[in-house]
Amino acid sequence: MPITPEQQAEIDAQRGQSHHTIRATVPGMEAHLYEAKPVLDHGFIRVIDYMGDDNAITQAARVSYGKGTKSVQNDEGLIRYLMRHWHSTPFEMCEIKLHVKLPVFVARQWIRHRTANVNEYSARYSILDREFYIPAPDHLAAQSVVNNQGRGAALEGEEAARVLDILKTDSNRAYDHYEQMISEDGQQGLARELARMNLPANVYTQWYWKVDLHNLFHFLRLRADAHAQYEIRVYADAICEVVKDWVPFAYSAFEDYRMGGAQLSGKGVECMRRMLAGENVTQESSGMSKGEWREFMAVIEG
Repeated sequence: MPITPEQQAEIDAQRGQSHHTIRATVPGMEAHLYEAKPVLDHGFIRVIDYMGDDNAITQAARVSYGKGTKSVQNDEGLIRYLMRHWHSTPFEMCEIKLHVKLPVFVARQWIRHRTANVNEYSARYSILDREFYIPAPDHLAAQSVVNNQGRGAALEGEEAARVLDILKTDSNRAYDHYEQMISEDGQQGLARELARMNLPANVYTQWYWKVDLHNLFHFLRLRADAHAQYEIRVYADAICEVVKDWVPFAYSAFEDYRMGGAQLSGKGVECMRRMLAGENVTQESSGMSKGEWREFMAVIEG
């Protein structure tokens, strides 16, 4: 279960409060505030706070030009222009703070995005809960034979059952030993900061993560991509659902130009022009490596 009854009561109390403000608010985000959105078996994301909206982006962009441009170009058109031409600074005017509960191995991928403010639950001061990520059977997959970072076909039958049993047994055994090492039942026990090193990478941790919209879009472009690891992609997908209610114009432009668009190299543009002119271009005549050609053709053929 992602949240306990006590945590739900705290969330209900937070959502039951109302504060008068004259700053810009977004109804869609107000509806998301504090609510825990389940991810994986025990994880969640929660919006704790946010700043700015679509108007904050255009306001920042127009500060360089003056009020006169607003009558020339509407907000959505300006945001699409900014996204299309990689003008990132106006998107930095919006920020969001999330409370995230996630497995440690997912957190270690996530933290590679070094453009956010992070404060993680401390296992030096507190005892971690007995909560581990155990994949659903359809997400137990063998190693890909063509991609060293990817997965192949899903495990089935006895092999899937064998792997699940190992994961559950090892996780619980490690936590049993963790509890025994820090036990206070008449023994001195090991310091929590040392005992935690025995826990597996699928144990859950939590953190607060605050990031501006420009860097959030960069995170989502990589982690909501179909090639991202499933366990982090589902978190990115959940965040996408929040962002589209927060800054709908900006998210639509992001979805169009970043998630749905494609970037071609100079050689790729040249080959495209040759193809449009009727030439039969092959990998050998393209000047591209086999890997580049495969990715180029994936863009063309869809």
